[in-house]
Amino acid sequence: MILTCNYEEVTALSHGARAFLGDDALDSGQVAAPSQDRGDVEDLLPRLTGDLSFHTLAEQREAERGVRVVVNHLQTTMEEMVVATHPAAEEAVAAYFDYAHALSVLGRLMELGAEMEAMVEVVTGRPAHGELLHTFRFPD
Repeated sequence: MILTCNYEEVTALSHGARAFLGDDALDSGQVAAPSQDRGDVEDLLPRLTGDLSFHTLAEQREAERGVRVVVNHLQTTMEEMVVATHPAAEEAVAAYFDYAHALSVLGRLMELGAEMEAMVEVVTGRPAHGELLHTFRFPD
């Protein structure tokens, strides 16, 4: 299954992923990101070269977790930029567009996952969990 992503979406996700990984321990004294979140984003980053392709539901779910972490990071960044400057400041507007592009990908990725899950259930007659997440393969 292929999820098409335009240049702006891939750029926003890549920028957000690198920023998240670079913000391991924030200056404000917050704790470092959970290792699962870091791992999901680290796994996602090399895939951000264009359209995203998934051969299993497990791959789609892993990417969805990584994109969700990036979207949350970009939302926080956007809110911080608006508060630190003002809503129309160049940095705040740029942060909004990064967040919006990444959020758009997350929405489509969630829809794709629901479709993949339904397809597994229709074809196998069983819920899409356990071993089926890794063994049921989708062609491109």
